[in-house]
Amino acid sequence: MVKFKKIAFIFPGQGAQAPGMGKDFAENFSAARYTFEEADEILGRNISNIIFSGPEQILTQTKNSQPGIYITSIAILRVILEMIEVQPKVCAGLSLGEYTALTASESLPFIKCLPLIHHRAQFMSDACESNPGTMAIIIGMENEAVEKLVKEVNLPHDLWVANFNCPGQVVISGTVKGIEAATIAAKEKGAKRILPLQVQGAFHSGLMKKAETRLAEYIHEAPIKKGSSEIVMNVPGDIVSDIHDIRENLIKQVTQPVRWEQGIRAMDRSEVDLYIEIGPGKTLSGMNKRIGVQGKTFNVETVEDLDIISKEIRS
Repeated sequence: MVKFKKIAFIFPGQGAQAPGMGKDFAENFSAARYTFEEADEILGRNISNIIFSGPEQILTQTKNSQPGIYITSIAILRVILEMIEVQPKVCAGLSLGEYTALTASESLPFIKCLPLIHHRAQFMSDACESNPGTMAIIIGMENEAVEKLVKEVNLPHDLWVANFNCPGQVVISGTVKGIEAATIAAKEKGAKRILPLQVQGAFHSGLMKKAETRLAEYIHEAPIKKGSSEIVMNVPGDIVSDIHDIRENLIKQVTQPVRWEQGIRAMDRSEVDLYIEIGPGKTLSGMNKRIGVQGKTFNVETVEDLDIISKEIRS
């Protein structure tokens, strides 16, 4: 018997990738192995080999990392559903992870979502090449202070707020000129650290506008339906139930900030008592700790993690 009343599944976004992710699941569970094989067939290329073997610089490319993380997360998810038989009441994902959340909630099936992610990754990669940019994380400044800083820098075509991750951790996005100006301003305002991110471009910024426009057509055609669990989305940072709003938020997410902290707080208010981070990395678990959620948080990225969460849920 599951001892938790309200379970949330949360899924990582781009940057969580690492060669070998999900390989132990593929080697030990047919549900996971089939997921990677199915993905190769859907995409018409051996993406699973890149996921398992890299090299890292190839896996890190947006066209590989986005589908790679999604495929790995779904493979692990399928094993969890099969082995532990636990169902979420709410799902959420960071940026790319939002698509995984839609699949987990049975709003958009794997066979339809993976091609959509393929297009998203390609369009964002193209936008990175046509509008070069970068990102940086500001440590030690609150959300409102960073928003004010971006306005004061006054480079509306060069600088945007990209992610509200957790207290004291905000990501900015833009051109090299914009990030350099914001870095100087943040240091002057007392930021503890400003760390450049190793990314292909300026995600969640106005420099992704072409990608947003190209992706919109595919999102409008995607067979999204009401799922079996609630969805908390990045753009409003809250629960979204209307299908039209879900589509619009997926589109807007390409250029608008990810309000992850706000979304987690919405789940916390709804009395989630267990968060399970599913997929590569432990970033979201770390953010939950900084946000101070009331419920427990566990991550499942290895087979050993699966055993731990199984005992926790059933004890």
